[in-house]
Amino acid sequence: MCGVIGIYDYEEVIAKTYTAILTLQHRGQDSAGILTYNGRFHLKKGNGLVRDIFDHRNIARLKGHISIAHTRYPTVGEGSVEDAQPFWINYPYGIAGAHNGNLTNFFELKQELFEKSHKIINSNCDVEAILSIFTEHLEKFRSKELTPDIIFNAVRYVYRKVKGSYSVVIYIADKGMLAFRDPFGLRPLLFGINRDKLIPSFAFASESVTLDVLGFKDIKDLKPGSAIFIDKNRKVHEKKISNKPHRPCIFEYIYFARPDSYLNKINVYKSRVELGKKLAKKIKKIKLPIDVIVPVPDSARAAAIEIARILNIKYREGLVKNRYIGRTFIMPGDTLRKESINYKLNPIADVFKNKNVLIVDDSIVRGNTSRSIIQMVRDTGAKKIYFASYSAPLKNPCIYGIDMQTRGEFIATNSTPEQIANKIGADKVIYQDVKDMQEAVREQNKEIKSFCKACFTGIYPTGDVSKHMLEQIEEEREYMSKHLNLTLNK
Repeated sequence: MCGVIGIYDYEEVIAKTYTAILTLQHRGQDSAGILTYNGRFHLKKGNGLVRDIFDHRNIARLKGHISIAHTRYPTVGEGSVEDAQPFWINYPYGIAGAHNGNLTNFFELKQELFEKSHKIINSNCDVEAILSIFTEHLEKFRSKELTPDIIFNAVRYVYRKVKGSYSVVIYIADKGMLAFRDPFGLRPLLFGINRDKLIPSFAFASESVTLDVLGFKDIKDLKPGSAIFIDKNRKVHEKKISNKPHRPCIFEYIYFARPDSYLNKINVYKSRVELGKKLAKKIKKIKLPIDVIVPVPDSARAAAIEIARILNIKYREGLVKNRYIGRTFIMPGDTLRKESINYKLNPIADVFKNKNVLIVDDSIVRGNTSRSIIQMVRDTGAKKIYFASYSAPLKNPCIYGIDMQTRGEFIATNSTPEQIANKIGADKVIYQDVKDMQEAVREQNKEIKSFCKACFTGIYPTGDVSKHMLEQIEEEREYMSKHLNLTLNK
């Protein structure tokens, strides 16, 4: 899961781009990059947080009124700077791009591009393969005027070749900016127009909050399987290219996206309130003796407040978060995650002492965070600790861009809630039901018939995921994880 931005402005754009990329820092903490264009490409990217990568010196050289930016959350590769985005290639035209998602056939594409087209993909970054496939089609028309139809046909060619999830922003030097979503719309992408000046400006972003902060008012989601091209004359061309059913990722609403964002016409905060409402009804039936309800900050707060309201039980902020520590779920490597949890949260003893506590979290993935939190709370003198997840049990690998790609990573694999409670040290574990989870998020947009819930159900909406593919992905992931953990432990 990454953050992607594209801005097509009428003035120097670096200040806006830097502001924009900060709004998407939560989507990736491994690396970041900004590319600008003013007759030539200027690029700065590196490992770490945005604030650590960019300084006055390298910001000053990022000239131009066009930019593409990215925050990276790695799902393949070793987190090296070579895999940081954006990427650009010289021929044809000069084309730069960034993407959010994960290609399930990346290594096959990499091999095919080398063997058939004699192109080397020099990184483990999906967008380099996407750019190479996109330009394969454009090369056939290099002697002709580059029309929107040719560009949209190149996107159609990408759809035929590329499998998985991808939301892509591309700039073609002196021709225009293009953005497209995969046929199922698994990953979000929004488009905004600012008409405050005589010359309009345009932007694409992974979340609506970015466009809000930049002052865009005319904002909409790119439709799944559709593309938007802004030509050199600033005319907007839009085309629906594929008609697959829309299957946006439900985990965006559960954990990844900011609560003030709208994705697919659904406000993330409201969806979490609805998730809390559904879970409260389930907890009410169990009739637990709860004295106080405490959220795991920050994503679980909205759901916990709603649960407390419905159950008429005291709500308290009992876990204090160190805001200078990143999101542990998206940290690379299990060792670093475990170390970070220990100093990310600290309990307020008076909230828990001699009380029966319901702790609410967005999910339980590996169990590391849950186990540590429960032990902290237990040490304060809590009598009973109940742990509630407003998502269903995670049991299956995500191959579409979330860093949970082996079944062995899930604490819920082949375990009952009672067994999970024993593993993490809780007196009881309560999960959301899959049906209630989906209905809660659908509440604001009934046009979406179903979400991608593969990590909960094992049903992969693209329909091209075989058992062999899952085994291969797990083998690759396990190798990368072992290598990364060895590196971290040196």
